Amino acid sequence: MDGRRQLGVFDATMLVMGGIVGSGIFMNPSVVARGLHSAFLILAVWAAGGVLAMLGAFIWAELATRLPEAGGQYVYLREAYHPAVAFVYGWVLLLVTQTGGMAAVAVTFARYFREITGAGWSDSAIAAAVLLGLTLVNCFGARAGSNVQSALMLTKTAAIAGLVVLGFAMGGGRLHALPLLDRPAGLGLIAALGAGMIPVAFAYGGWQTATFVAGEMRDPARDLSRGLVLGVAGVVVLYLSVNLVCVKVLGPAGMAATTTPASAVMRAALGERGAWWIAMGIAVSTLGFLSQGMLTAPRVYHAMARDGLFFERVGRLDARTGAPVTAIVLQGIASTAIAWSGSYERILNYVVSVDFISFGLTAFALFRLRGACAYRAPGHPWTTAVFVAACAGIVASTVIADPENAVRGWGILLTGLPVYLYWSRSKKST
Repeated sequence: MDGRRQLGVFDATMLVMGGIVGSGIFMNPSVVARGLHSAFLILAVWAAGGVLAMLGAFIWAELATRLPEAGGQYVYLREAYHPAVAFVYGWVLLLVTQTGGMAAVAVTFARYFREITGAGWSDSAIAAAVLLGLTLVNCFGARAGSNVQSALMLTKTAAIAGLVVLGFAMGGGRLHALPLLDRPAGLGLIAALGAGMIPVAFAYGGWQTATFVAGEMRDPARDLSRGLVLGVAGVVVLYLSVNLVCVKVLGPAGMAATTTPASAVMRAALGERGAWWIAMGIAVSTLGFLSQGMLTAPRVYHAMARDGLFFERVGRLDARTGAPVTAIVLQGIASTAIAWSGSYERILNYVVSVDFISFGLTAFALFRLRGACAYRAPGHPWTTAVFVAACAGIVASTVIADPENAVRGWGILLTGLPVYLYWSRSKKST
C-alpha cells in the first residue's frame, strides 16, 4: 500500500470541513445579497447549495468506497473514462483550482494578519511565508499535517459558533419573512438565482479534496465515506446559521452594502472589539483552509507520477514519514510564486467554471462504475442525475456572468491535452 495508514473518521471529517470552510462564508453572503434582495431567496440559495453539497458527498462517498486509493477524484476519472481525462484534471488542479485558490486565500490571510498585528510586511511576503511554513509542516507526514488541520478546524468552528450566538443574542435586528420574492417570477428571477449560486457553490466547494488522502486512511472504504457525509452536514449547519444571523442583524440591504458581513454582525454585537475578534477568526479560517490544501492535493500529483504521467520523483514517498514530499514542495512553490506575483486573485473568478466541469464528470462516473458495493449513494440514479444537471447549470451561469474568464479557464484546461500526449509518449518510449 502507498504511504502510511494513519487517519480515521475524525481526521476525515475535519479534512472535509477544512476543505470547505475558508474565507468564503465570511465574505460571500454579501455577494449573494447584491443579486438577491429578500431574506427568503438569500437563505434559499444557501440551502440549495447545501443540498447540492450533500448530494455530492453521497456520490463521492460511494466512489471512495469503490476506489479507496490515494488520489481520489483523479483515480475516479481515470477508471471511469481515460487517463487523459484524469491527467487534465490534475493539470488544472496544479495550475488553477488548487494553487491559485490557495494563493488568493493566503493573500486574504495576510490582509487580516496585518490588520490584527499591525505588521509592516507586504501581503505577498506574509502569504509566501505562511505557504512555505505549511509546506514544511506537511512534509513531516499525514499525521503532522492532519493534527494541525484538525486544531485549526476546531478553532474556526468555535469562531463561527461565536459569531452566530453573539449575533443572535446581542446583534439586534429581526427576521422579515416577507416578501418572499424580490421580483416577479420568470427568466429574470431564474438568472438571478443562477448568478447567486456561483458564490454559494464556491463557498461550499472543497469537500472532495479529502478523497485525495484515501491511501493514508486506516479504513478508507468506511472512514472516508462517513467523514464525507458528516463533514458536509456539519458545514451546511454552520453556513445556514451564519446566513441566518446575517439576515437577522443586517437585513438583505445591509448585507449588500458591506463586503465584510461577518465583521458587521460582530461590530453590531460587541463594537470594534467584536470586529477585531472575528478578524482573528477569519485569519484562522483561511490558515486552516491552506493547511488542508497543503495536506491533500499533493496526493493527486503523486498519483499522476505513479501512473507515469509526471516527473518520477514526484511519485516517491519519504521513507520515514510516508509523505509525498516532492509533490508537497512542488505545490508549495507553485502557490507561493502565484501569491508573490500578486496578480492571480482574478483566478477565483473562473475556478468555479473549471471545477464544476470536473464535478459533473466525476459524478457521472458513478453511472459507469456502478456495481456491488458496501455503501451506495442514497437515491441513485435520480440524485446523481440532479447533481450532474446542477453542475451543468452552474457552469452555464459562470459563462453568462463572465464569459471571458470562463473561456480563459477552459483554455488552461485544454492545454493539458498536449502535455498528456507528451508524457504518455515518453512513458511508452521508456
